[in-house]
Amino acid sequence: MRMTTSKSETRVVLAVTNDLISDQRLEKVCSTLLSFGFTPLLIGRKKRSSPELLKKDWQTHRMRLIFEKGPLFYAEFNIRLFIWLLFHKTDLIVANDLDTLSACYLASKLKRIPIIYDSHEFYTETPELIHRPFTRNVWLTIEKIIFPKLKVIITVNRSIANEYKLRYAKDLYVIKNLPKRLVKTSLPHPAERPIDKKVVLLQGAGINIDRGAEELVLAMQYLPNAVLWIIGSGDVFDILKEMIKNHHLEERVIIFGRLPYDQLTSYTMAADLGISIDKDTNPNYRFSLPNKLFDYIRCQTPVLVSRLPEIAQVVEQYNIGEFIDNHDPKHIAEKIDTLLCNKKLMEQYRENCLIASDELTWEHQLDTLKEIYLPFLKN
Repeated sequence: MRMTTSKSETRVVLAVTNDLISDQRLEKVCSTLLSFGFTPLLIGRKKRSSPELLKKDWQTHRMRLIFEKGPLFYAEFNIRLFIWLLFHKTDLIVANDLDTLSACYLASKLKRIPIIYDSHEFYTETPELIHRPFTRNVWLTIEKIIFPKLKVIITVNRSIANEYKLRYAKDLYVIKNLPKRLVKTSLPHPAERPIDKKVVLLQGAGINIDRGAEELVLAMQYLPNAVLWIIGSGDVFDILKEMIKNHHLEERVIIFGRLPYDQLTSYTMAADLGISIDKDTNPNYRFSLPNKLFDYIRCQTPVLVSRLPEIAQVVEQYNIGEFIDNHDPKHIAEKIDTLLCNKKLMEQYRENCLIASDELTWEHQLDTLKEIYLPFLKN
């Protein structure tokens, strides 16, 4: 796919390894770049199971690959991406996460064009890598070679920025995964919900191991007056489905899979309580600040969370929910039940979410985004 632009436009290619269906961060970045006067093109991959991509205000390109996971996938993706970048004109490259950085950096050097690196997580410290030393060392080697040479680096919160500064003595910009401000006149209607039960919600594009989903499902054994909605994707979904079947929780736990963002918002609005209970098993989770926390706030949904530093700072500052003390299913169930039964407290948390949602918006970061990107915009 070729970018058709006028000579005066500034073309920017943003690369990511996902299928572009539910990446809220890149949707907001592309929309913002478009408003700044850039011509963005978002490039990813198309899996055999990927749904069709809705039409966007910016250009998109999804590569069909032979391999869909593992080392061969990452090798094929970066080779294909590198070749694509060589033969398509662009004025700026944005590499999103370490798994796109090799191809983007090499193309930027050969074509002598600037590159921005946006690290969406503490990549080499994820649970998928931290227990696989050989694979982790491969990614660490790539990072150690390229990271110190980069001039403009972005990440998602101050804790991760500080860790990278300790590692590489580099200052990073922080752009949090905040949602866009809700336009009241365009709000979706809340999704239909059970009349006689409270709704507990776990949403996210990375509901993986050590994120507390298994314990949350088991907690529903002790909550006959509630139903759990799980919306998104992740590597524990097959396990969750088996647990639901084995514990006869089909009427208390409903898995929806991935939903378009507007539809997801309608479910978040209908929920009574939002859950984010990642475990402190690795640095990436320890310093996480997930999208779902801000989506819950945006929809005035009080939260129950684990006490991780970035999440705790937001929840305590705005007083929007409670913390679990451990991941025992009975304890989680007790916390949920106590919250759902306290109408006065939940109403106070909802009011505080409304206050927080006015401050925790993507629009509050526009000055930093301008500082990052406008120097690359052609006059």
